[in-house]
Amino acid sequence: MRKLIIAANWKMNKGPQETESFITEFNNLLQSETDQVDVVISPSFISLPKAQELLADTAVGLSAQDVSDQDSGAYTGEVSVSMLKEVGVEYVILGHSERRTLYGDTDAFINSKLKKTLEAGLIPIFCIGETLEERESGKLESVLETQIKGGLAGIVAADLSELVIAYEPVWAIGTGVTATSQQAQDTHVIVRRLLAEQIGQELSDKVRIQYGGSVKPDNAKELFSQPDIDGALVGGASLQPDSFYALAEIGANL
Repeated sequence: MRKLIIAANWKMNKGPQETESFITEFNNLLQSETDQVDVVISPSFISLPKAQELLADTAVGLSAQDVSDQDSGAYTGEVSVSMLKEVGVEYVILGHSERRTLYGDTDAFINSKLKKTLEAGLIPIFCIGETLEERESGKLESVLETQIKGGLAGIVAADLSELVIAYEPVWAIGTGVTATSQQAQDTHVIVRRLLAEQIGQELSDKVRIQYGGSVKPDNAKELFSQPDIDGALVGGASLQPDSFYALAEIGANL
């Protein structure tokens, strides 16, 4: 059985001071939930050292929100995998829809970042998902297939044993609109089938696929109860310690 993974994507929120306040409160709430679910927090680059300091004695994982596809050099504003490892990062979010739509990250670019992440021994949280227009025009499966094949191109299946996929319907991110639990489950089945075509059924069955579209404490139980939904990549509901803790608690009690 796949262990749920619930990851907080703070996006461009919380500097070091707010990060300290959040994690201090969150640590006080957290009990034994991490025995049943993997909990991950992904602050901004500038807040990673403070987060690492406060999470060092916990089972909560630390993630970055992106990474460079270069090791070092004249790449102003970029952060390398070695820098992330130095501050205790374990996971990296790659291919988030905001990176794709706002900053032009292509499947090939995401693929190069994913390769660097794996080479460094970090765990990718690989995001895929369709827009509302693509879903309504019947392109859901072809979009997901293109993103999976492009993102994982040239990577040996054995190197993907720790891969996490986050399916995020773009139309449900930050909108308050959530896919129904059945819609999400049906799409996760498609994702797992497409993944099996790329890396084989046995490994595909082990890969955790999160749902990432406006997950909140009031819809989490129904989503997490679906057989192919293995947790959540959480945006807005992860910005408050009590609501993010509630998600971890719900997952742990299933």
